[in-house]
Amino acid sequence: MKNDSSQNFALLDEEQLPIAKNKLHGGKHFAGLYAGEHVAATEFVIGATFVSLGASTNDILFGLLIGNILAVLSWTFMTAPIAVQTRLSLYTYLNKIAGDSMTKLYNWANVIIFTVISAAMITVSSSAVRFLFDIPAQLNWYSTNVWFILIVIAVGIVVVFVAIYGFSTVADFSSICAPWLFTLFVAGALALLPALAYSVIGSTSISSWSEFIHIGDLSIWKGVTSDGEAGIGLLEVIGFAWAANTITHVGLIDMAILRYAKKSTYGVYSSFGMLFGHYVAWIAAGIMGAGAGVLLSQPVVALDPGDVAYYALGASGFVIVIIAGWTTANANLYRAGLAAQAIFKNHSRRRTTLIVGVFTVIIACFPFVFSKVLPMLTYAGLLVVPVGAIVFAEHFIFPKIGLTRYWAYYKKLVTSKPAVISWGAGLILGFGLNTLDIMSFYYLFIPTWFFTVILYTILAKMNGATEDYTEEIKEEKQLQADIKTYQEEKAKDEKVQYEDKSLFSKILNSLAIICLIIITLLALNTMFGSADLESYNSNKTFFHKYAFYCTIGYFVFAYWSLRRKKALIK
Repeated sequence: MKNDSSQNFALLDEEQLPIAKNKLHGGKHFAGLYAGEHVAATEFVIGATFVSLGASTNDILFGLLIGNILAVLSWTFMTAPIAVQTRLSLYTYLNKIAGDSMTKLYNWANVIIFTVISAAMITVSSSAVRFLFDIPAQLNWYSTNVWFILIVIAVGIVVVFVAIYGFSTVADFSSICAPWLFTLFVAGALALLPALAYSVIGSTSISSWSEFIHIGDLSIWKGVTSDGEAGIGLLEVIGFAWAANTITHVGLIDMAILRYAKKSTYGVYSSFGMLFGHYVAWIAAGIMGAGAGVLLSQPVVALDPGDVAYYALGASGFVIVIIAGWTTANANLYRAGLAAQAIFKNHSRRRTTLIVGVFTVIIACFPFVFSKVLPMLTYAGLLVVPVGAIVFAEHFIFPKIGLTRYWAYYKKLVTSKPAVISWGAGLILGFGLNTLDIMSFYYLFIPTWFFTVILYTILAKMNGATEDYTEEIKEEKQLQADIKTYQEEKAKDEKVQYEDKSLFSKILNSLAIICLIIITLLALNTMFGSADLESYNSNKTFFHKYAFYCTIGYFVFAYWSLRRKKALIK
């Protein structure tokens, strides 16, 4: 019987089973993954969005900090515990709660959402490459240049290739890119601050914090929209930052990532994305956008990421837009592949990711997807929050109030009517409140979540969650024990990762870090070592030139070190 069970498990794709103990990762994997995904090309656009929405400098500095801390807490206390306790992706776990029909519908929605997000990021990366070939900006909903399409295909192939090889490859790619991305965002802001200072106070030097706030209020976050109307306030900024990733934390999509965490406390590593990406990078992007606008005599909202990055970072600007687009596209295409594999269970995740990737690249050839990505992200969050509420209720609340977790699975229901009704009712409430304009859109996920939790709990209690499932629970425990035994046996034959402690690898890592330090020092010199406009232009040119050389050096040394580390897998 044990052999039969092992054979049955072997027929399943690993994505349909709980993650094995030997597949778990330490904190630095999640630090790199979150930093790489959330220090991204969209930060250029969102940085400009706060400018166009008319936020003030103080509201940006304090509102983004509070909102992003709330997002980190959502990952830490909601997403991570469920992911670690089940070791399943949401796509697989939902099937045990809501039944096959609803799960397929939900997974289809996620395939579409993450495919479009990935496509938008590929388009962003391609928009940077177009500068190198003097291809005009693609402003229509379709591409008017065949060379741009070829660039999209080339960039897309890299994204699909990385996503196909799964979590480890995505994490490795992000861990390399994340430190460099963060360094470049900060360096770009430092390099353009003197230009902003000169446009406001007639000097390239900023002598105090109050002077920085003054420059910000007059040239970046002015407190009014481009039409001269009163802008968003502190509460809206907090809500924007918290709600920006509801799809992944309150909506529980990042169970797919955090199921690999050794501890549920690893949810706090999302702070590497939120505080570095959605705090520092958003602020830096606003500064870079405003600075590029001064140099080009255009408003920041009229610039695309390629314009901003080039005037802030020179040749490195092309690279940062490409890499930032890749890192976000990789993680989202990986999620899309997981959702597709949960629908087509007879196919491997690699195969479903490849197929989804083909459609992603095709969609990326239509530039309109990037211009619509921010509204889509907001509505996508509201779409999945009720599902996250259903899972949260069943996982955490049911055992505390005497209801049985997985009751629909034990009853062998194809579709859980309480789950379907609760999801639909949650959507009606959320989008209804939005239509009536009763409250800020950024906070709609909160009443939607609580409403869905309460409604689903009541409906589940009425439809079978209170029945006796003693035998089914016993069988489920035995099944999980058999899976654990199977995975432990399988792990004995799998390759082991040894830690690379060699001197040469330490030297490579040190050289990579030195490259980042040099970039930062060059940016600081541009910021603080420019006594007048002439010396500023000279320092900025010097910074652009050698930052690019250091960028090349960084990736050479970091990738070399990674290859040596991979060679120790035996």
